[in-house]
Amino acid sequence: MKMLVTGSNGQLGSELRLIAEKNPAYEFIFTDYQELDITKADEVDSFIKELKPDYVINCAAYTAVDKAEQEQETAIKLNAGAVEILAKASISNAFRLIHISTDYVFDGKNHKPYTTEDQVNPTGVYAKSKALGERAAVINPANIVIRTSWLYSAYGHNFVKTIRKAGKERGMLKVVADQIGSPTWAADLATAILKMIEFDVPGGIYHFTNEGVCSWYDFANAIVELSEIQCKVNPTDTAGYPLPAPRPFYSVLDKSKYTTIVGEHPPYWRESLKKCIALLNEQS
Repeated sequence: MKMLVTGSNGQLGSELRLIAEKNPAYEFIFTDYQELDITKADEVDSFIKELKPDYVINCAAYTAVDKAEQEQETAIKLNAGAVEILAKASISNAFRLIHISTDYVFDGKNHKPYTTEDQVNPTGVYAKSKALGERAAVINPANIVIRTSWLYSAYGHNFVKTIRKAGKERGMLKVVADQIGSPTWAADLATAILKMIEFDVPGGIYHFTNEGVCSWYDFANAIVELSEIQCKVNPTDTAGYPLPAPRPFYSVLDKSKYTTIVGEHPPYWRESLKKCIALLNEQS
């Protein structure tokens, strides 16, 4: 089976590279914008026709949540326009697209985990661009959308690395305590993607995060504790830490659709965080 990975230099793409080394039965082709510009339909079409992949895993995304408020056109071009190009190509070239989306498509006003059937209500340019991307992906009903949240890894830029760096440099940090969600180790998401391919899951929308819930404040405390950094983490609220783009206050995702098909639950978030921090300690 042949798998094309786009946006492969990011967190998830880097984890898929590691998985590829352990799964020689699959042929992985890794690209980033230098090799394949997915915003150009002609380039995508000729690349796909030559490669003939069975799956395209789209890890490419515009993820600068606050910057998107000023760069709406760029965010929509990559998060929605490029997805539409890939989705149309999946119809004409008979491959399945796996597209990665986000908890931000919900407004965060729920009091229970969001299911895959819940109505999206994005607030902010980034969130709206991702919701448009989801809609574009499923024009081919065989395609798969995976919503995830609070992604981190030993690779790329993310909250875990930011807190570790800031914690080592300062004696005190302030982190918001009134936004609730589920951290996700990109290595676990990469493993889940491969399982979904192995199980040949039906097309549609799925949710995948690590198990358990916490606030960003809880998450930061765990990072400092497990990294054995001498730093005090103090809670603040969203009002005390204003940002250009709105954040969902509660964005826990219901993973029952995924767990029912695969037959197992994702790892608990603290256990995965321990593993990631061990890798980061090895790198430092």
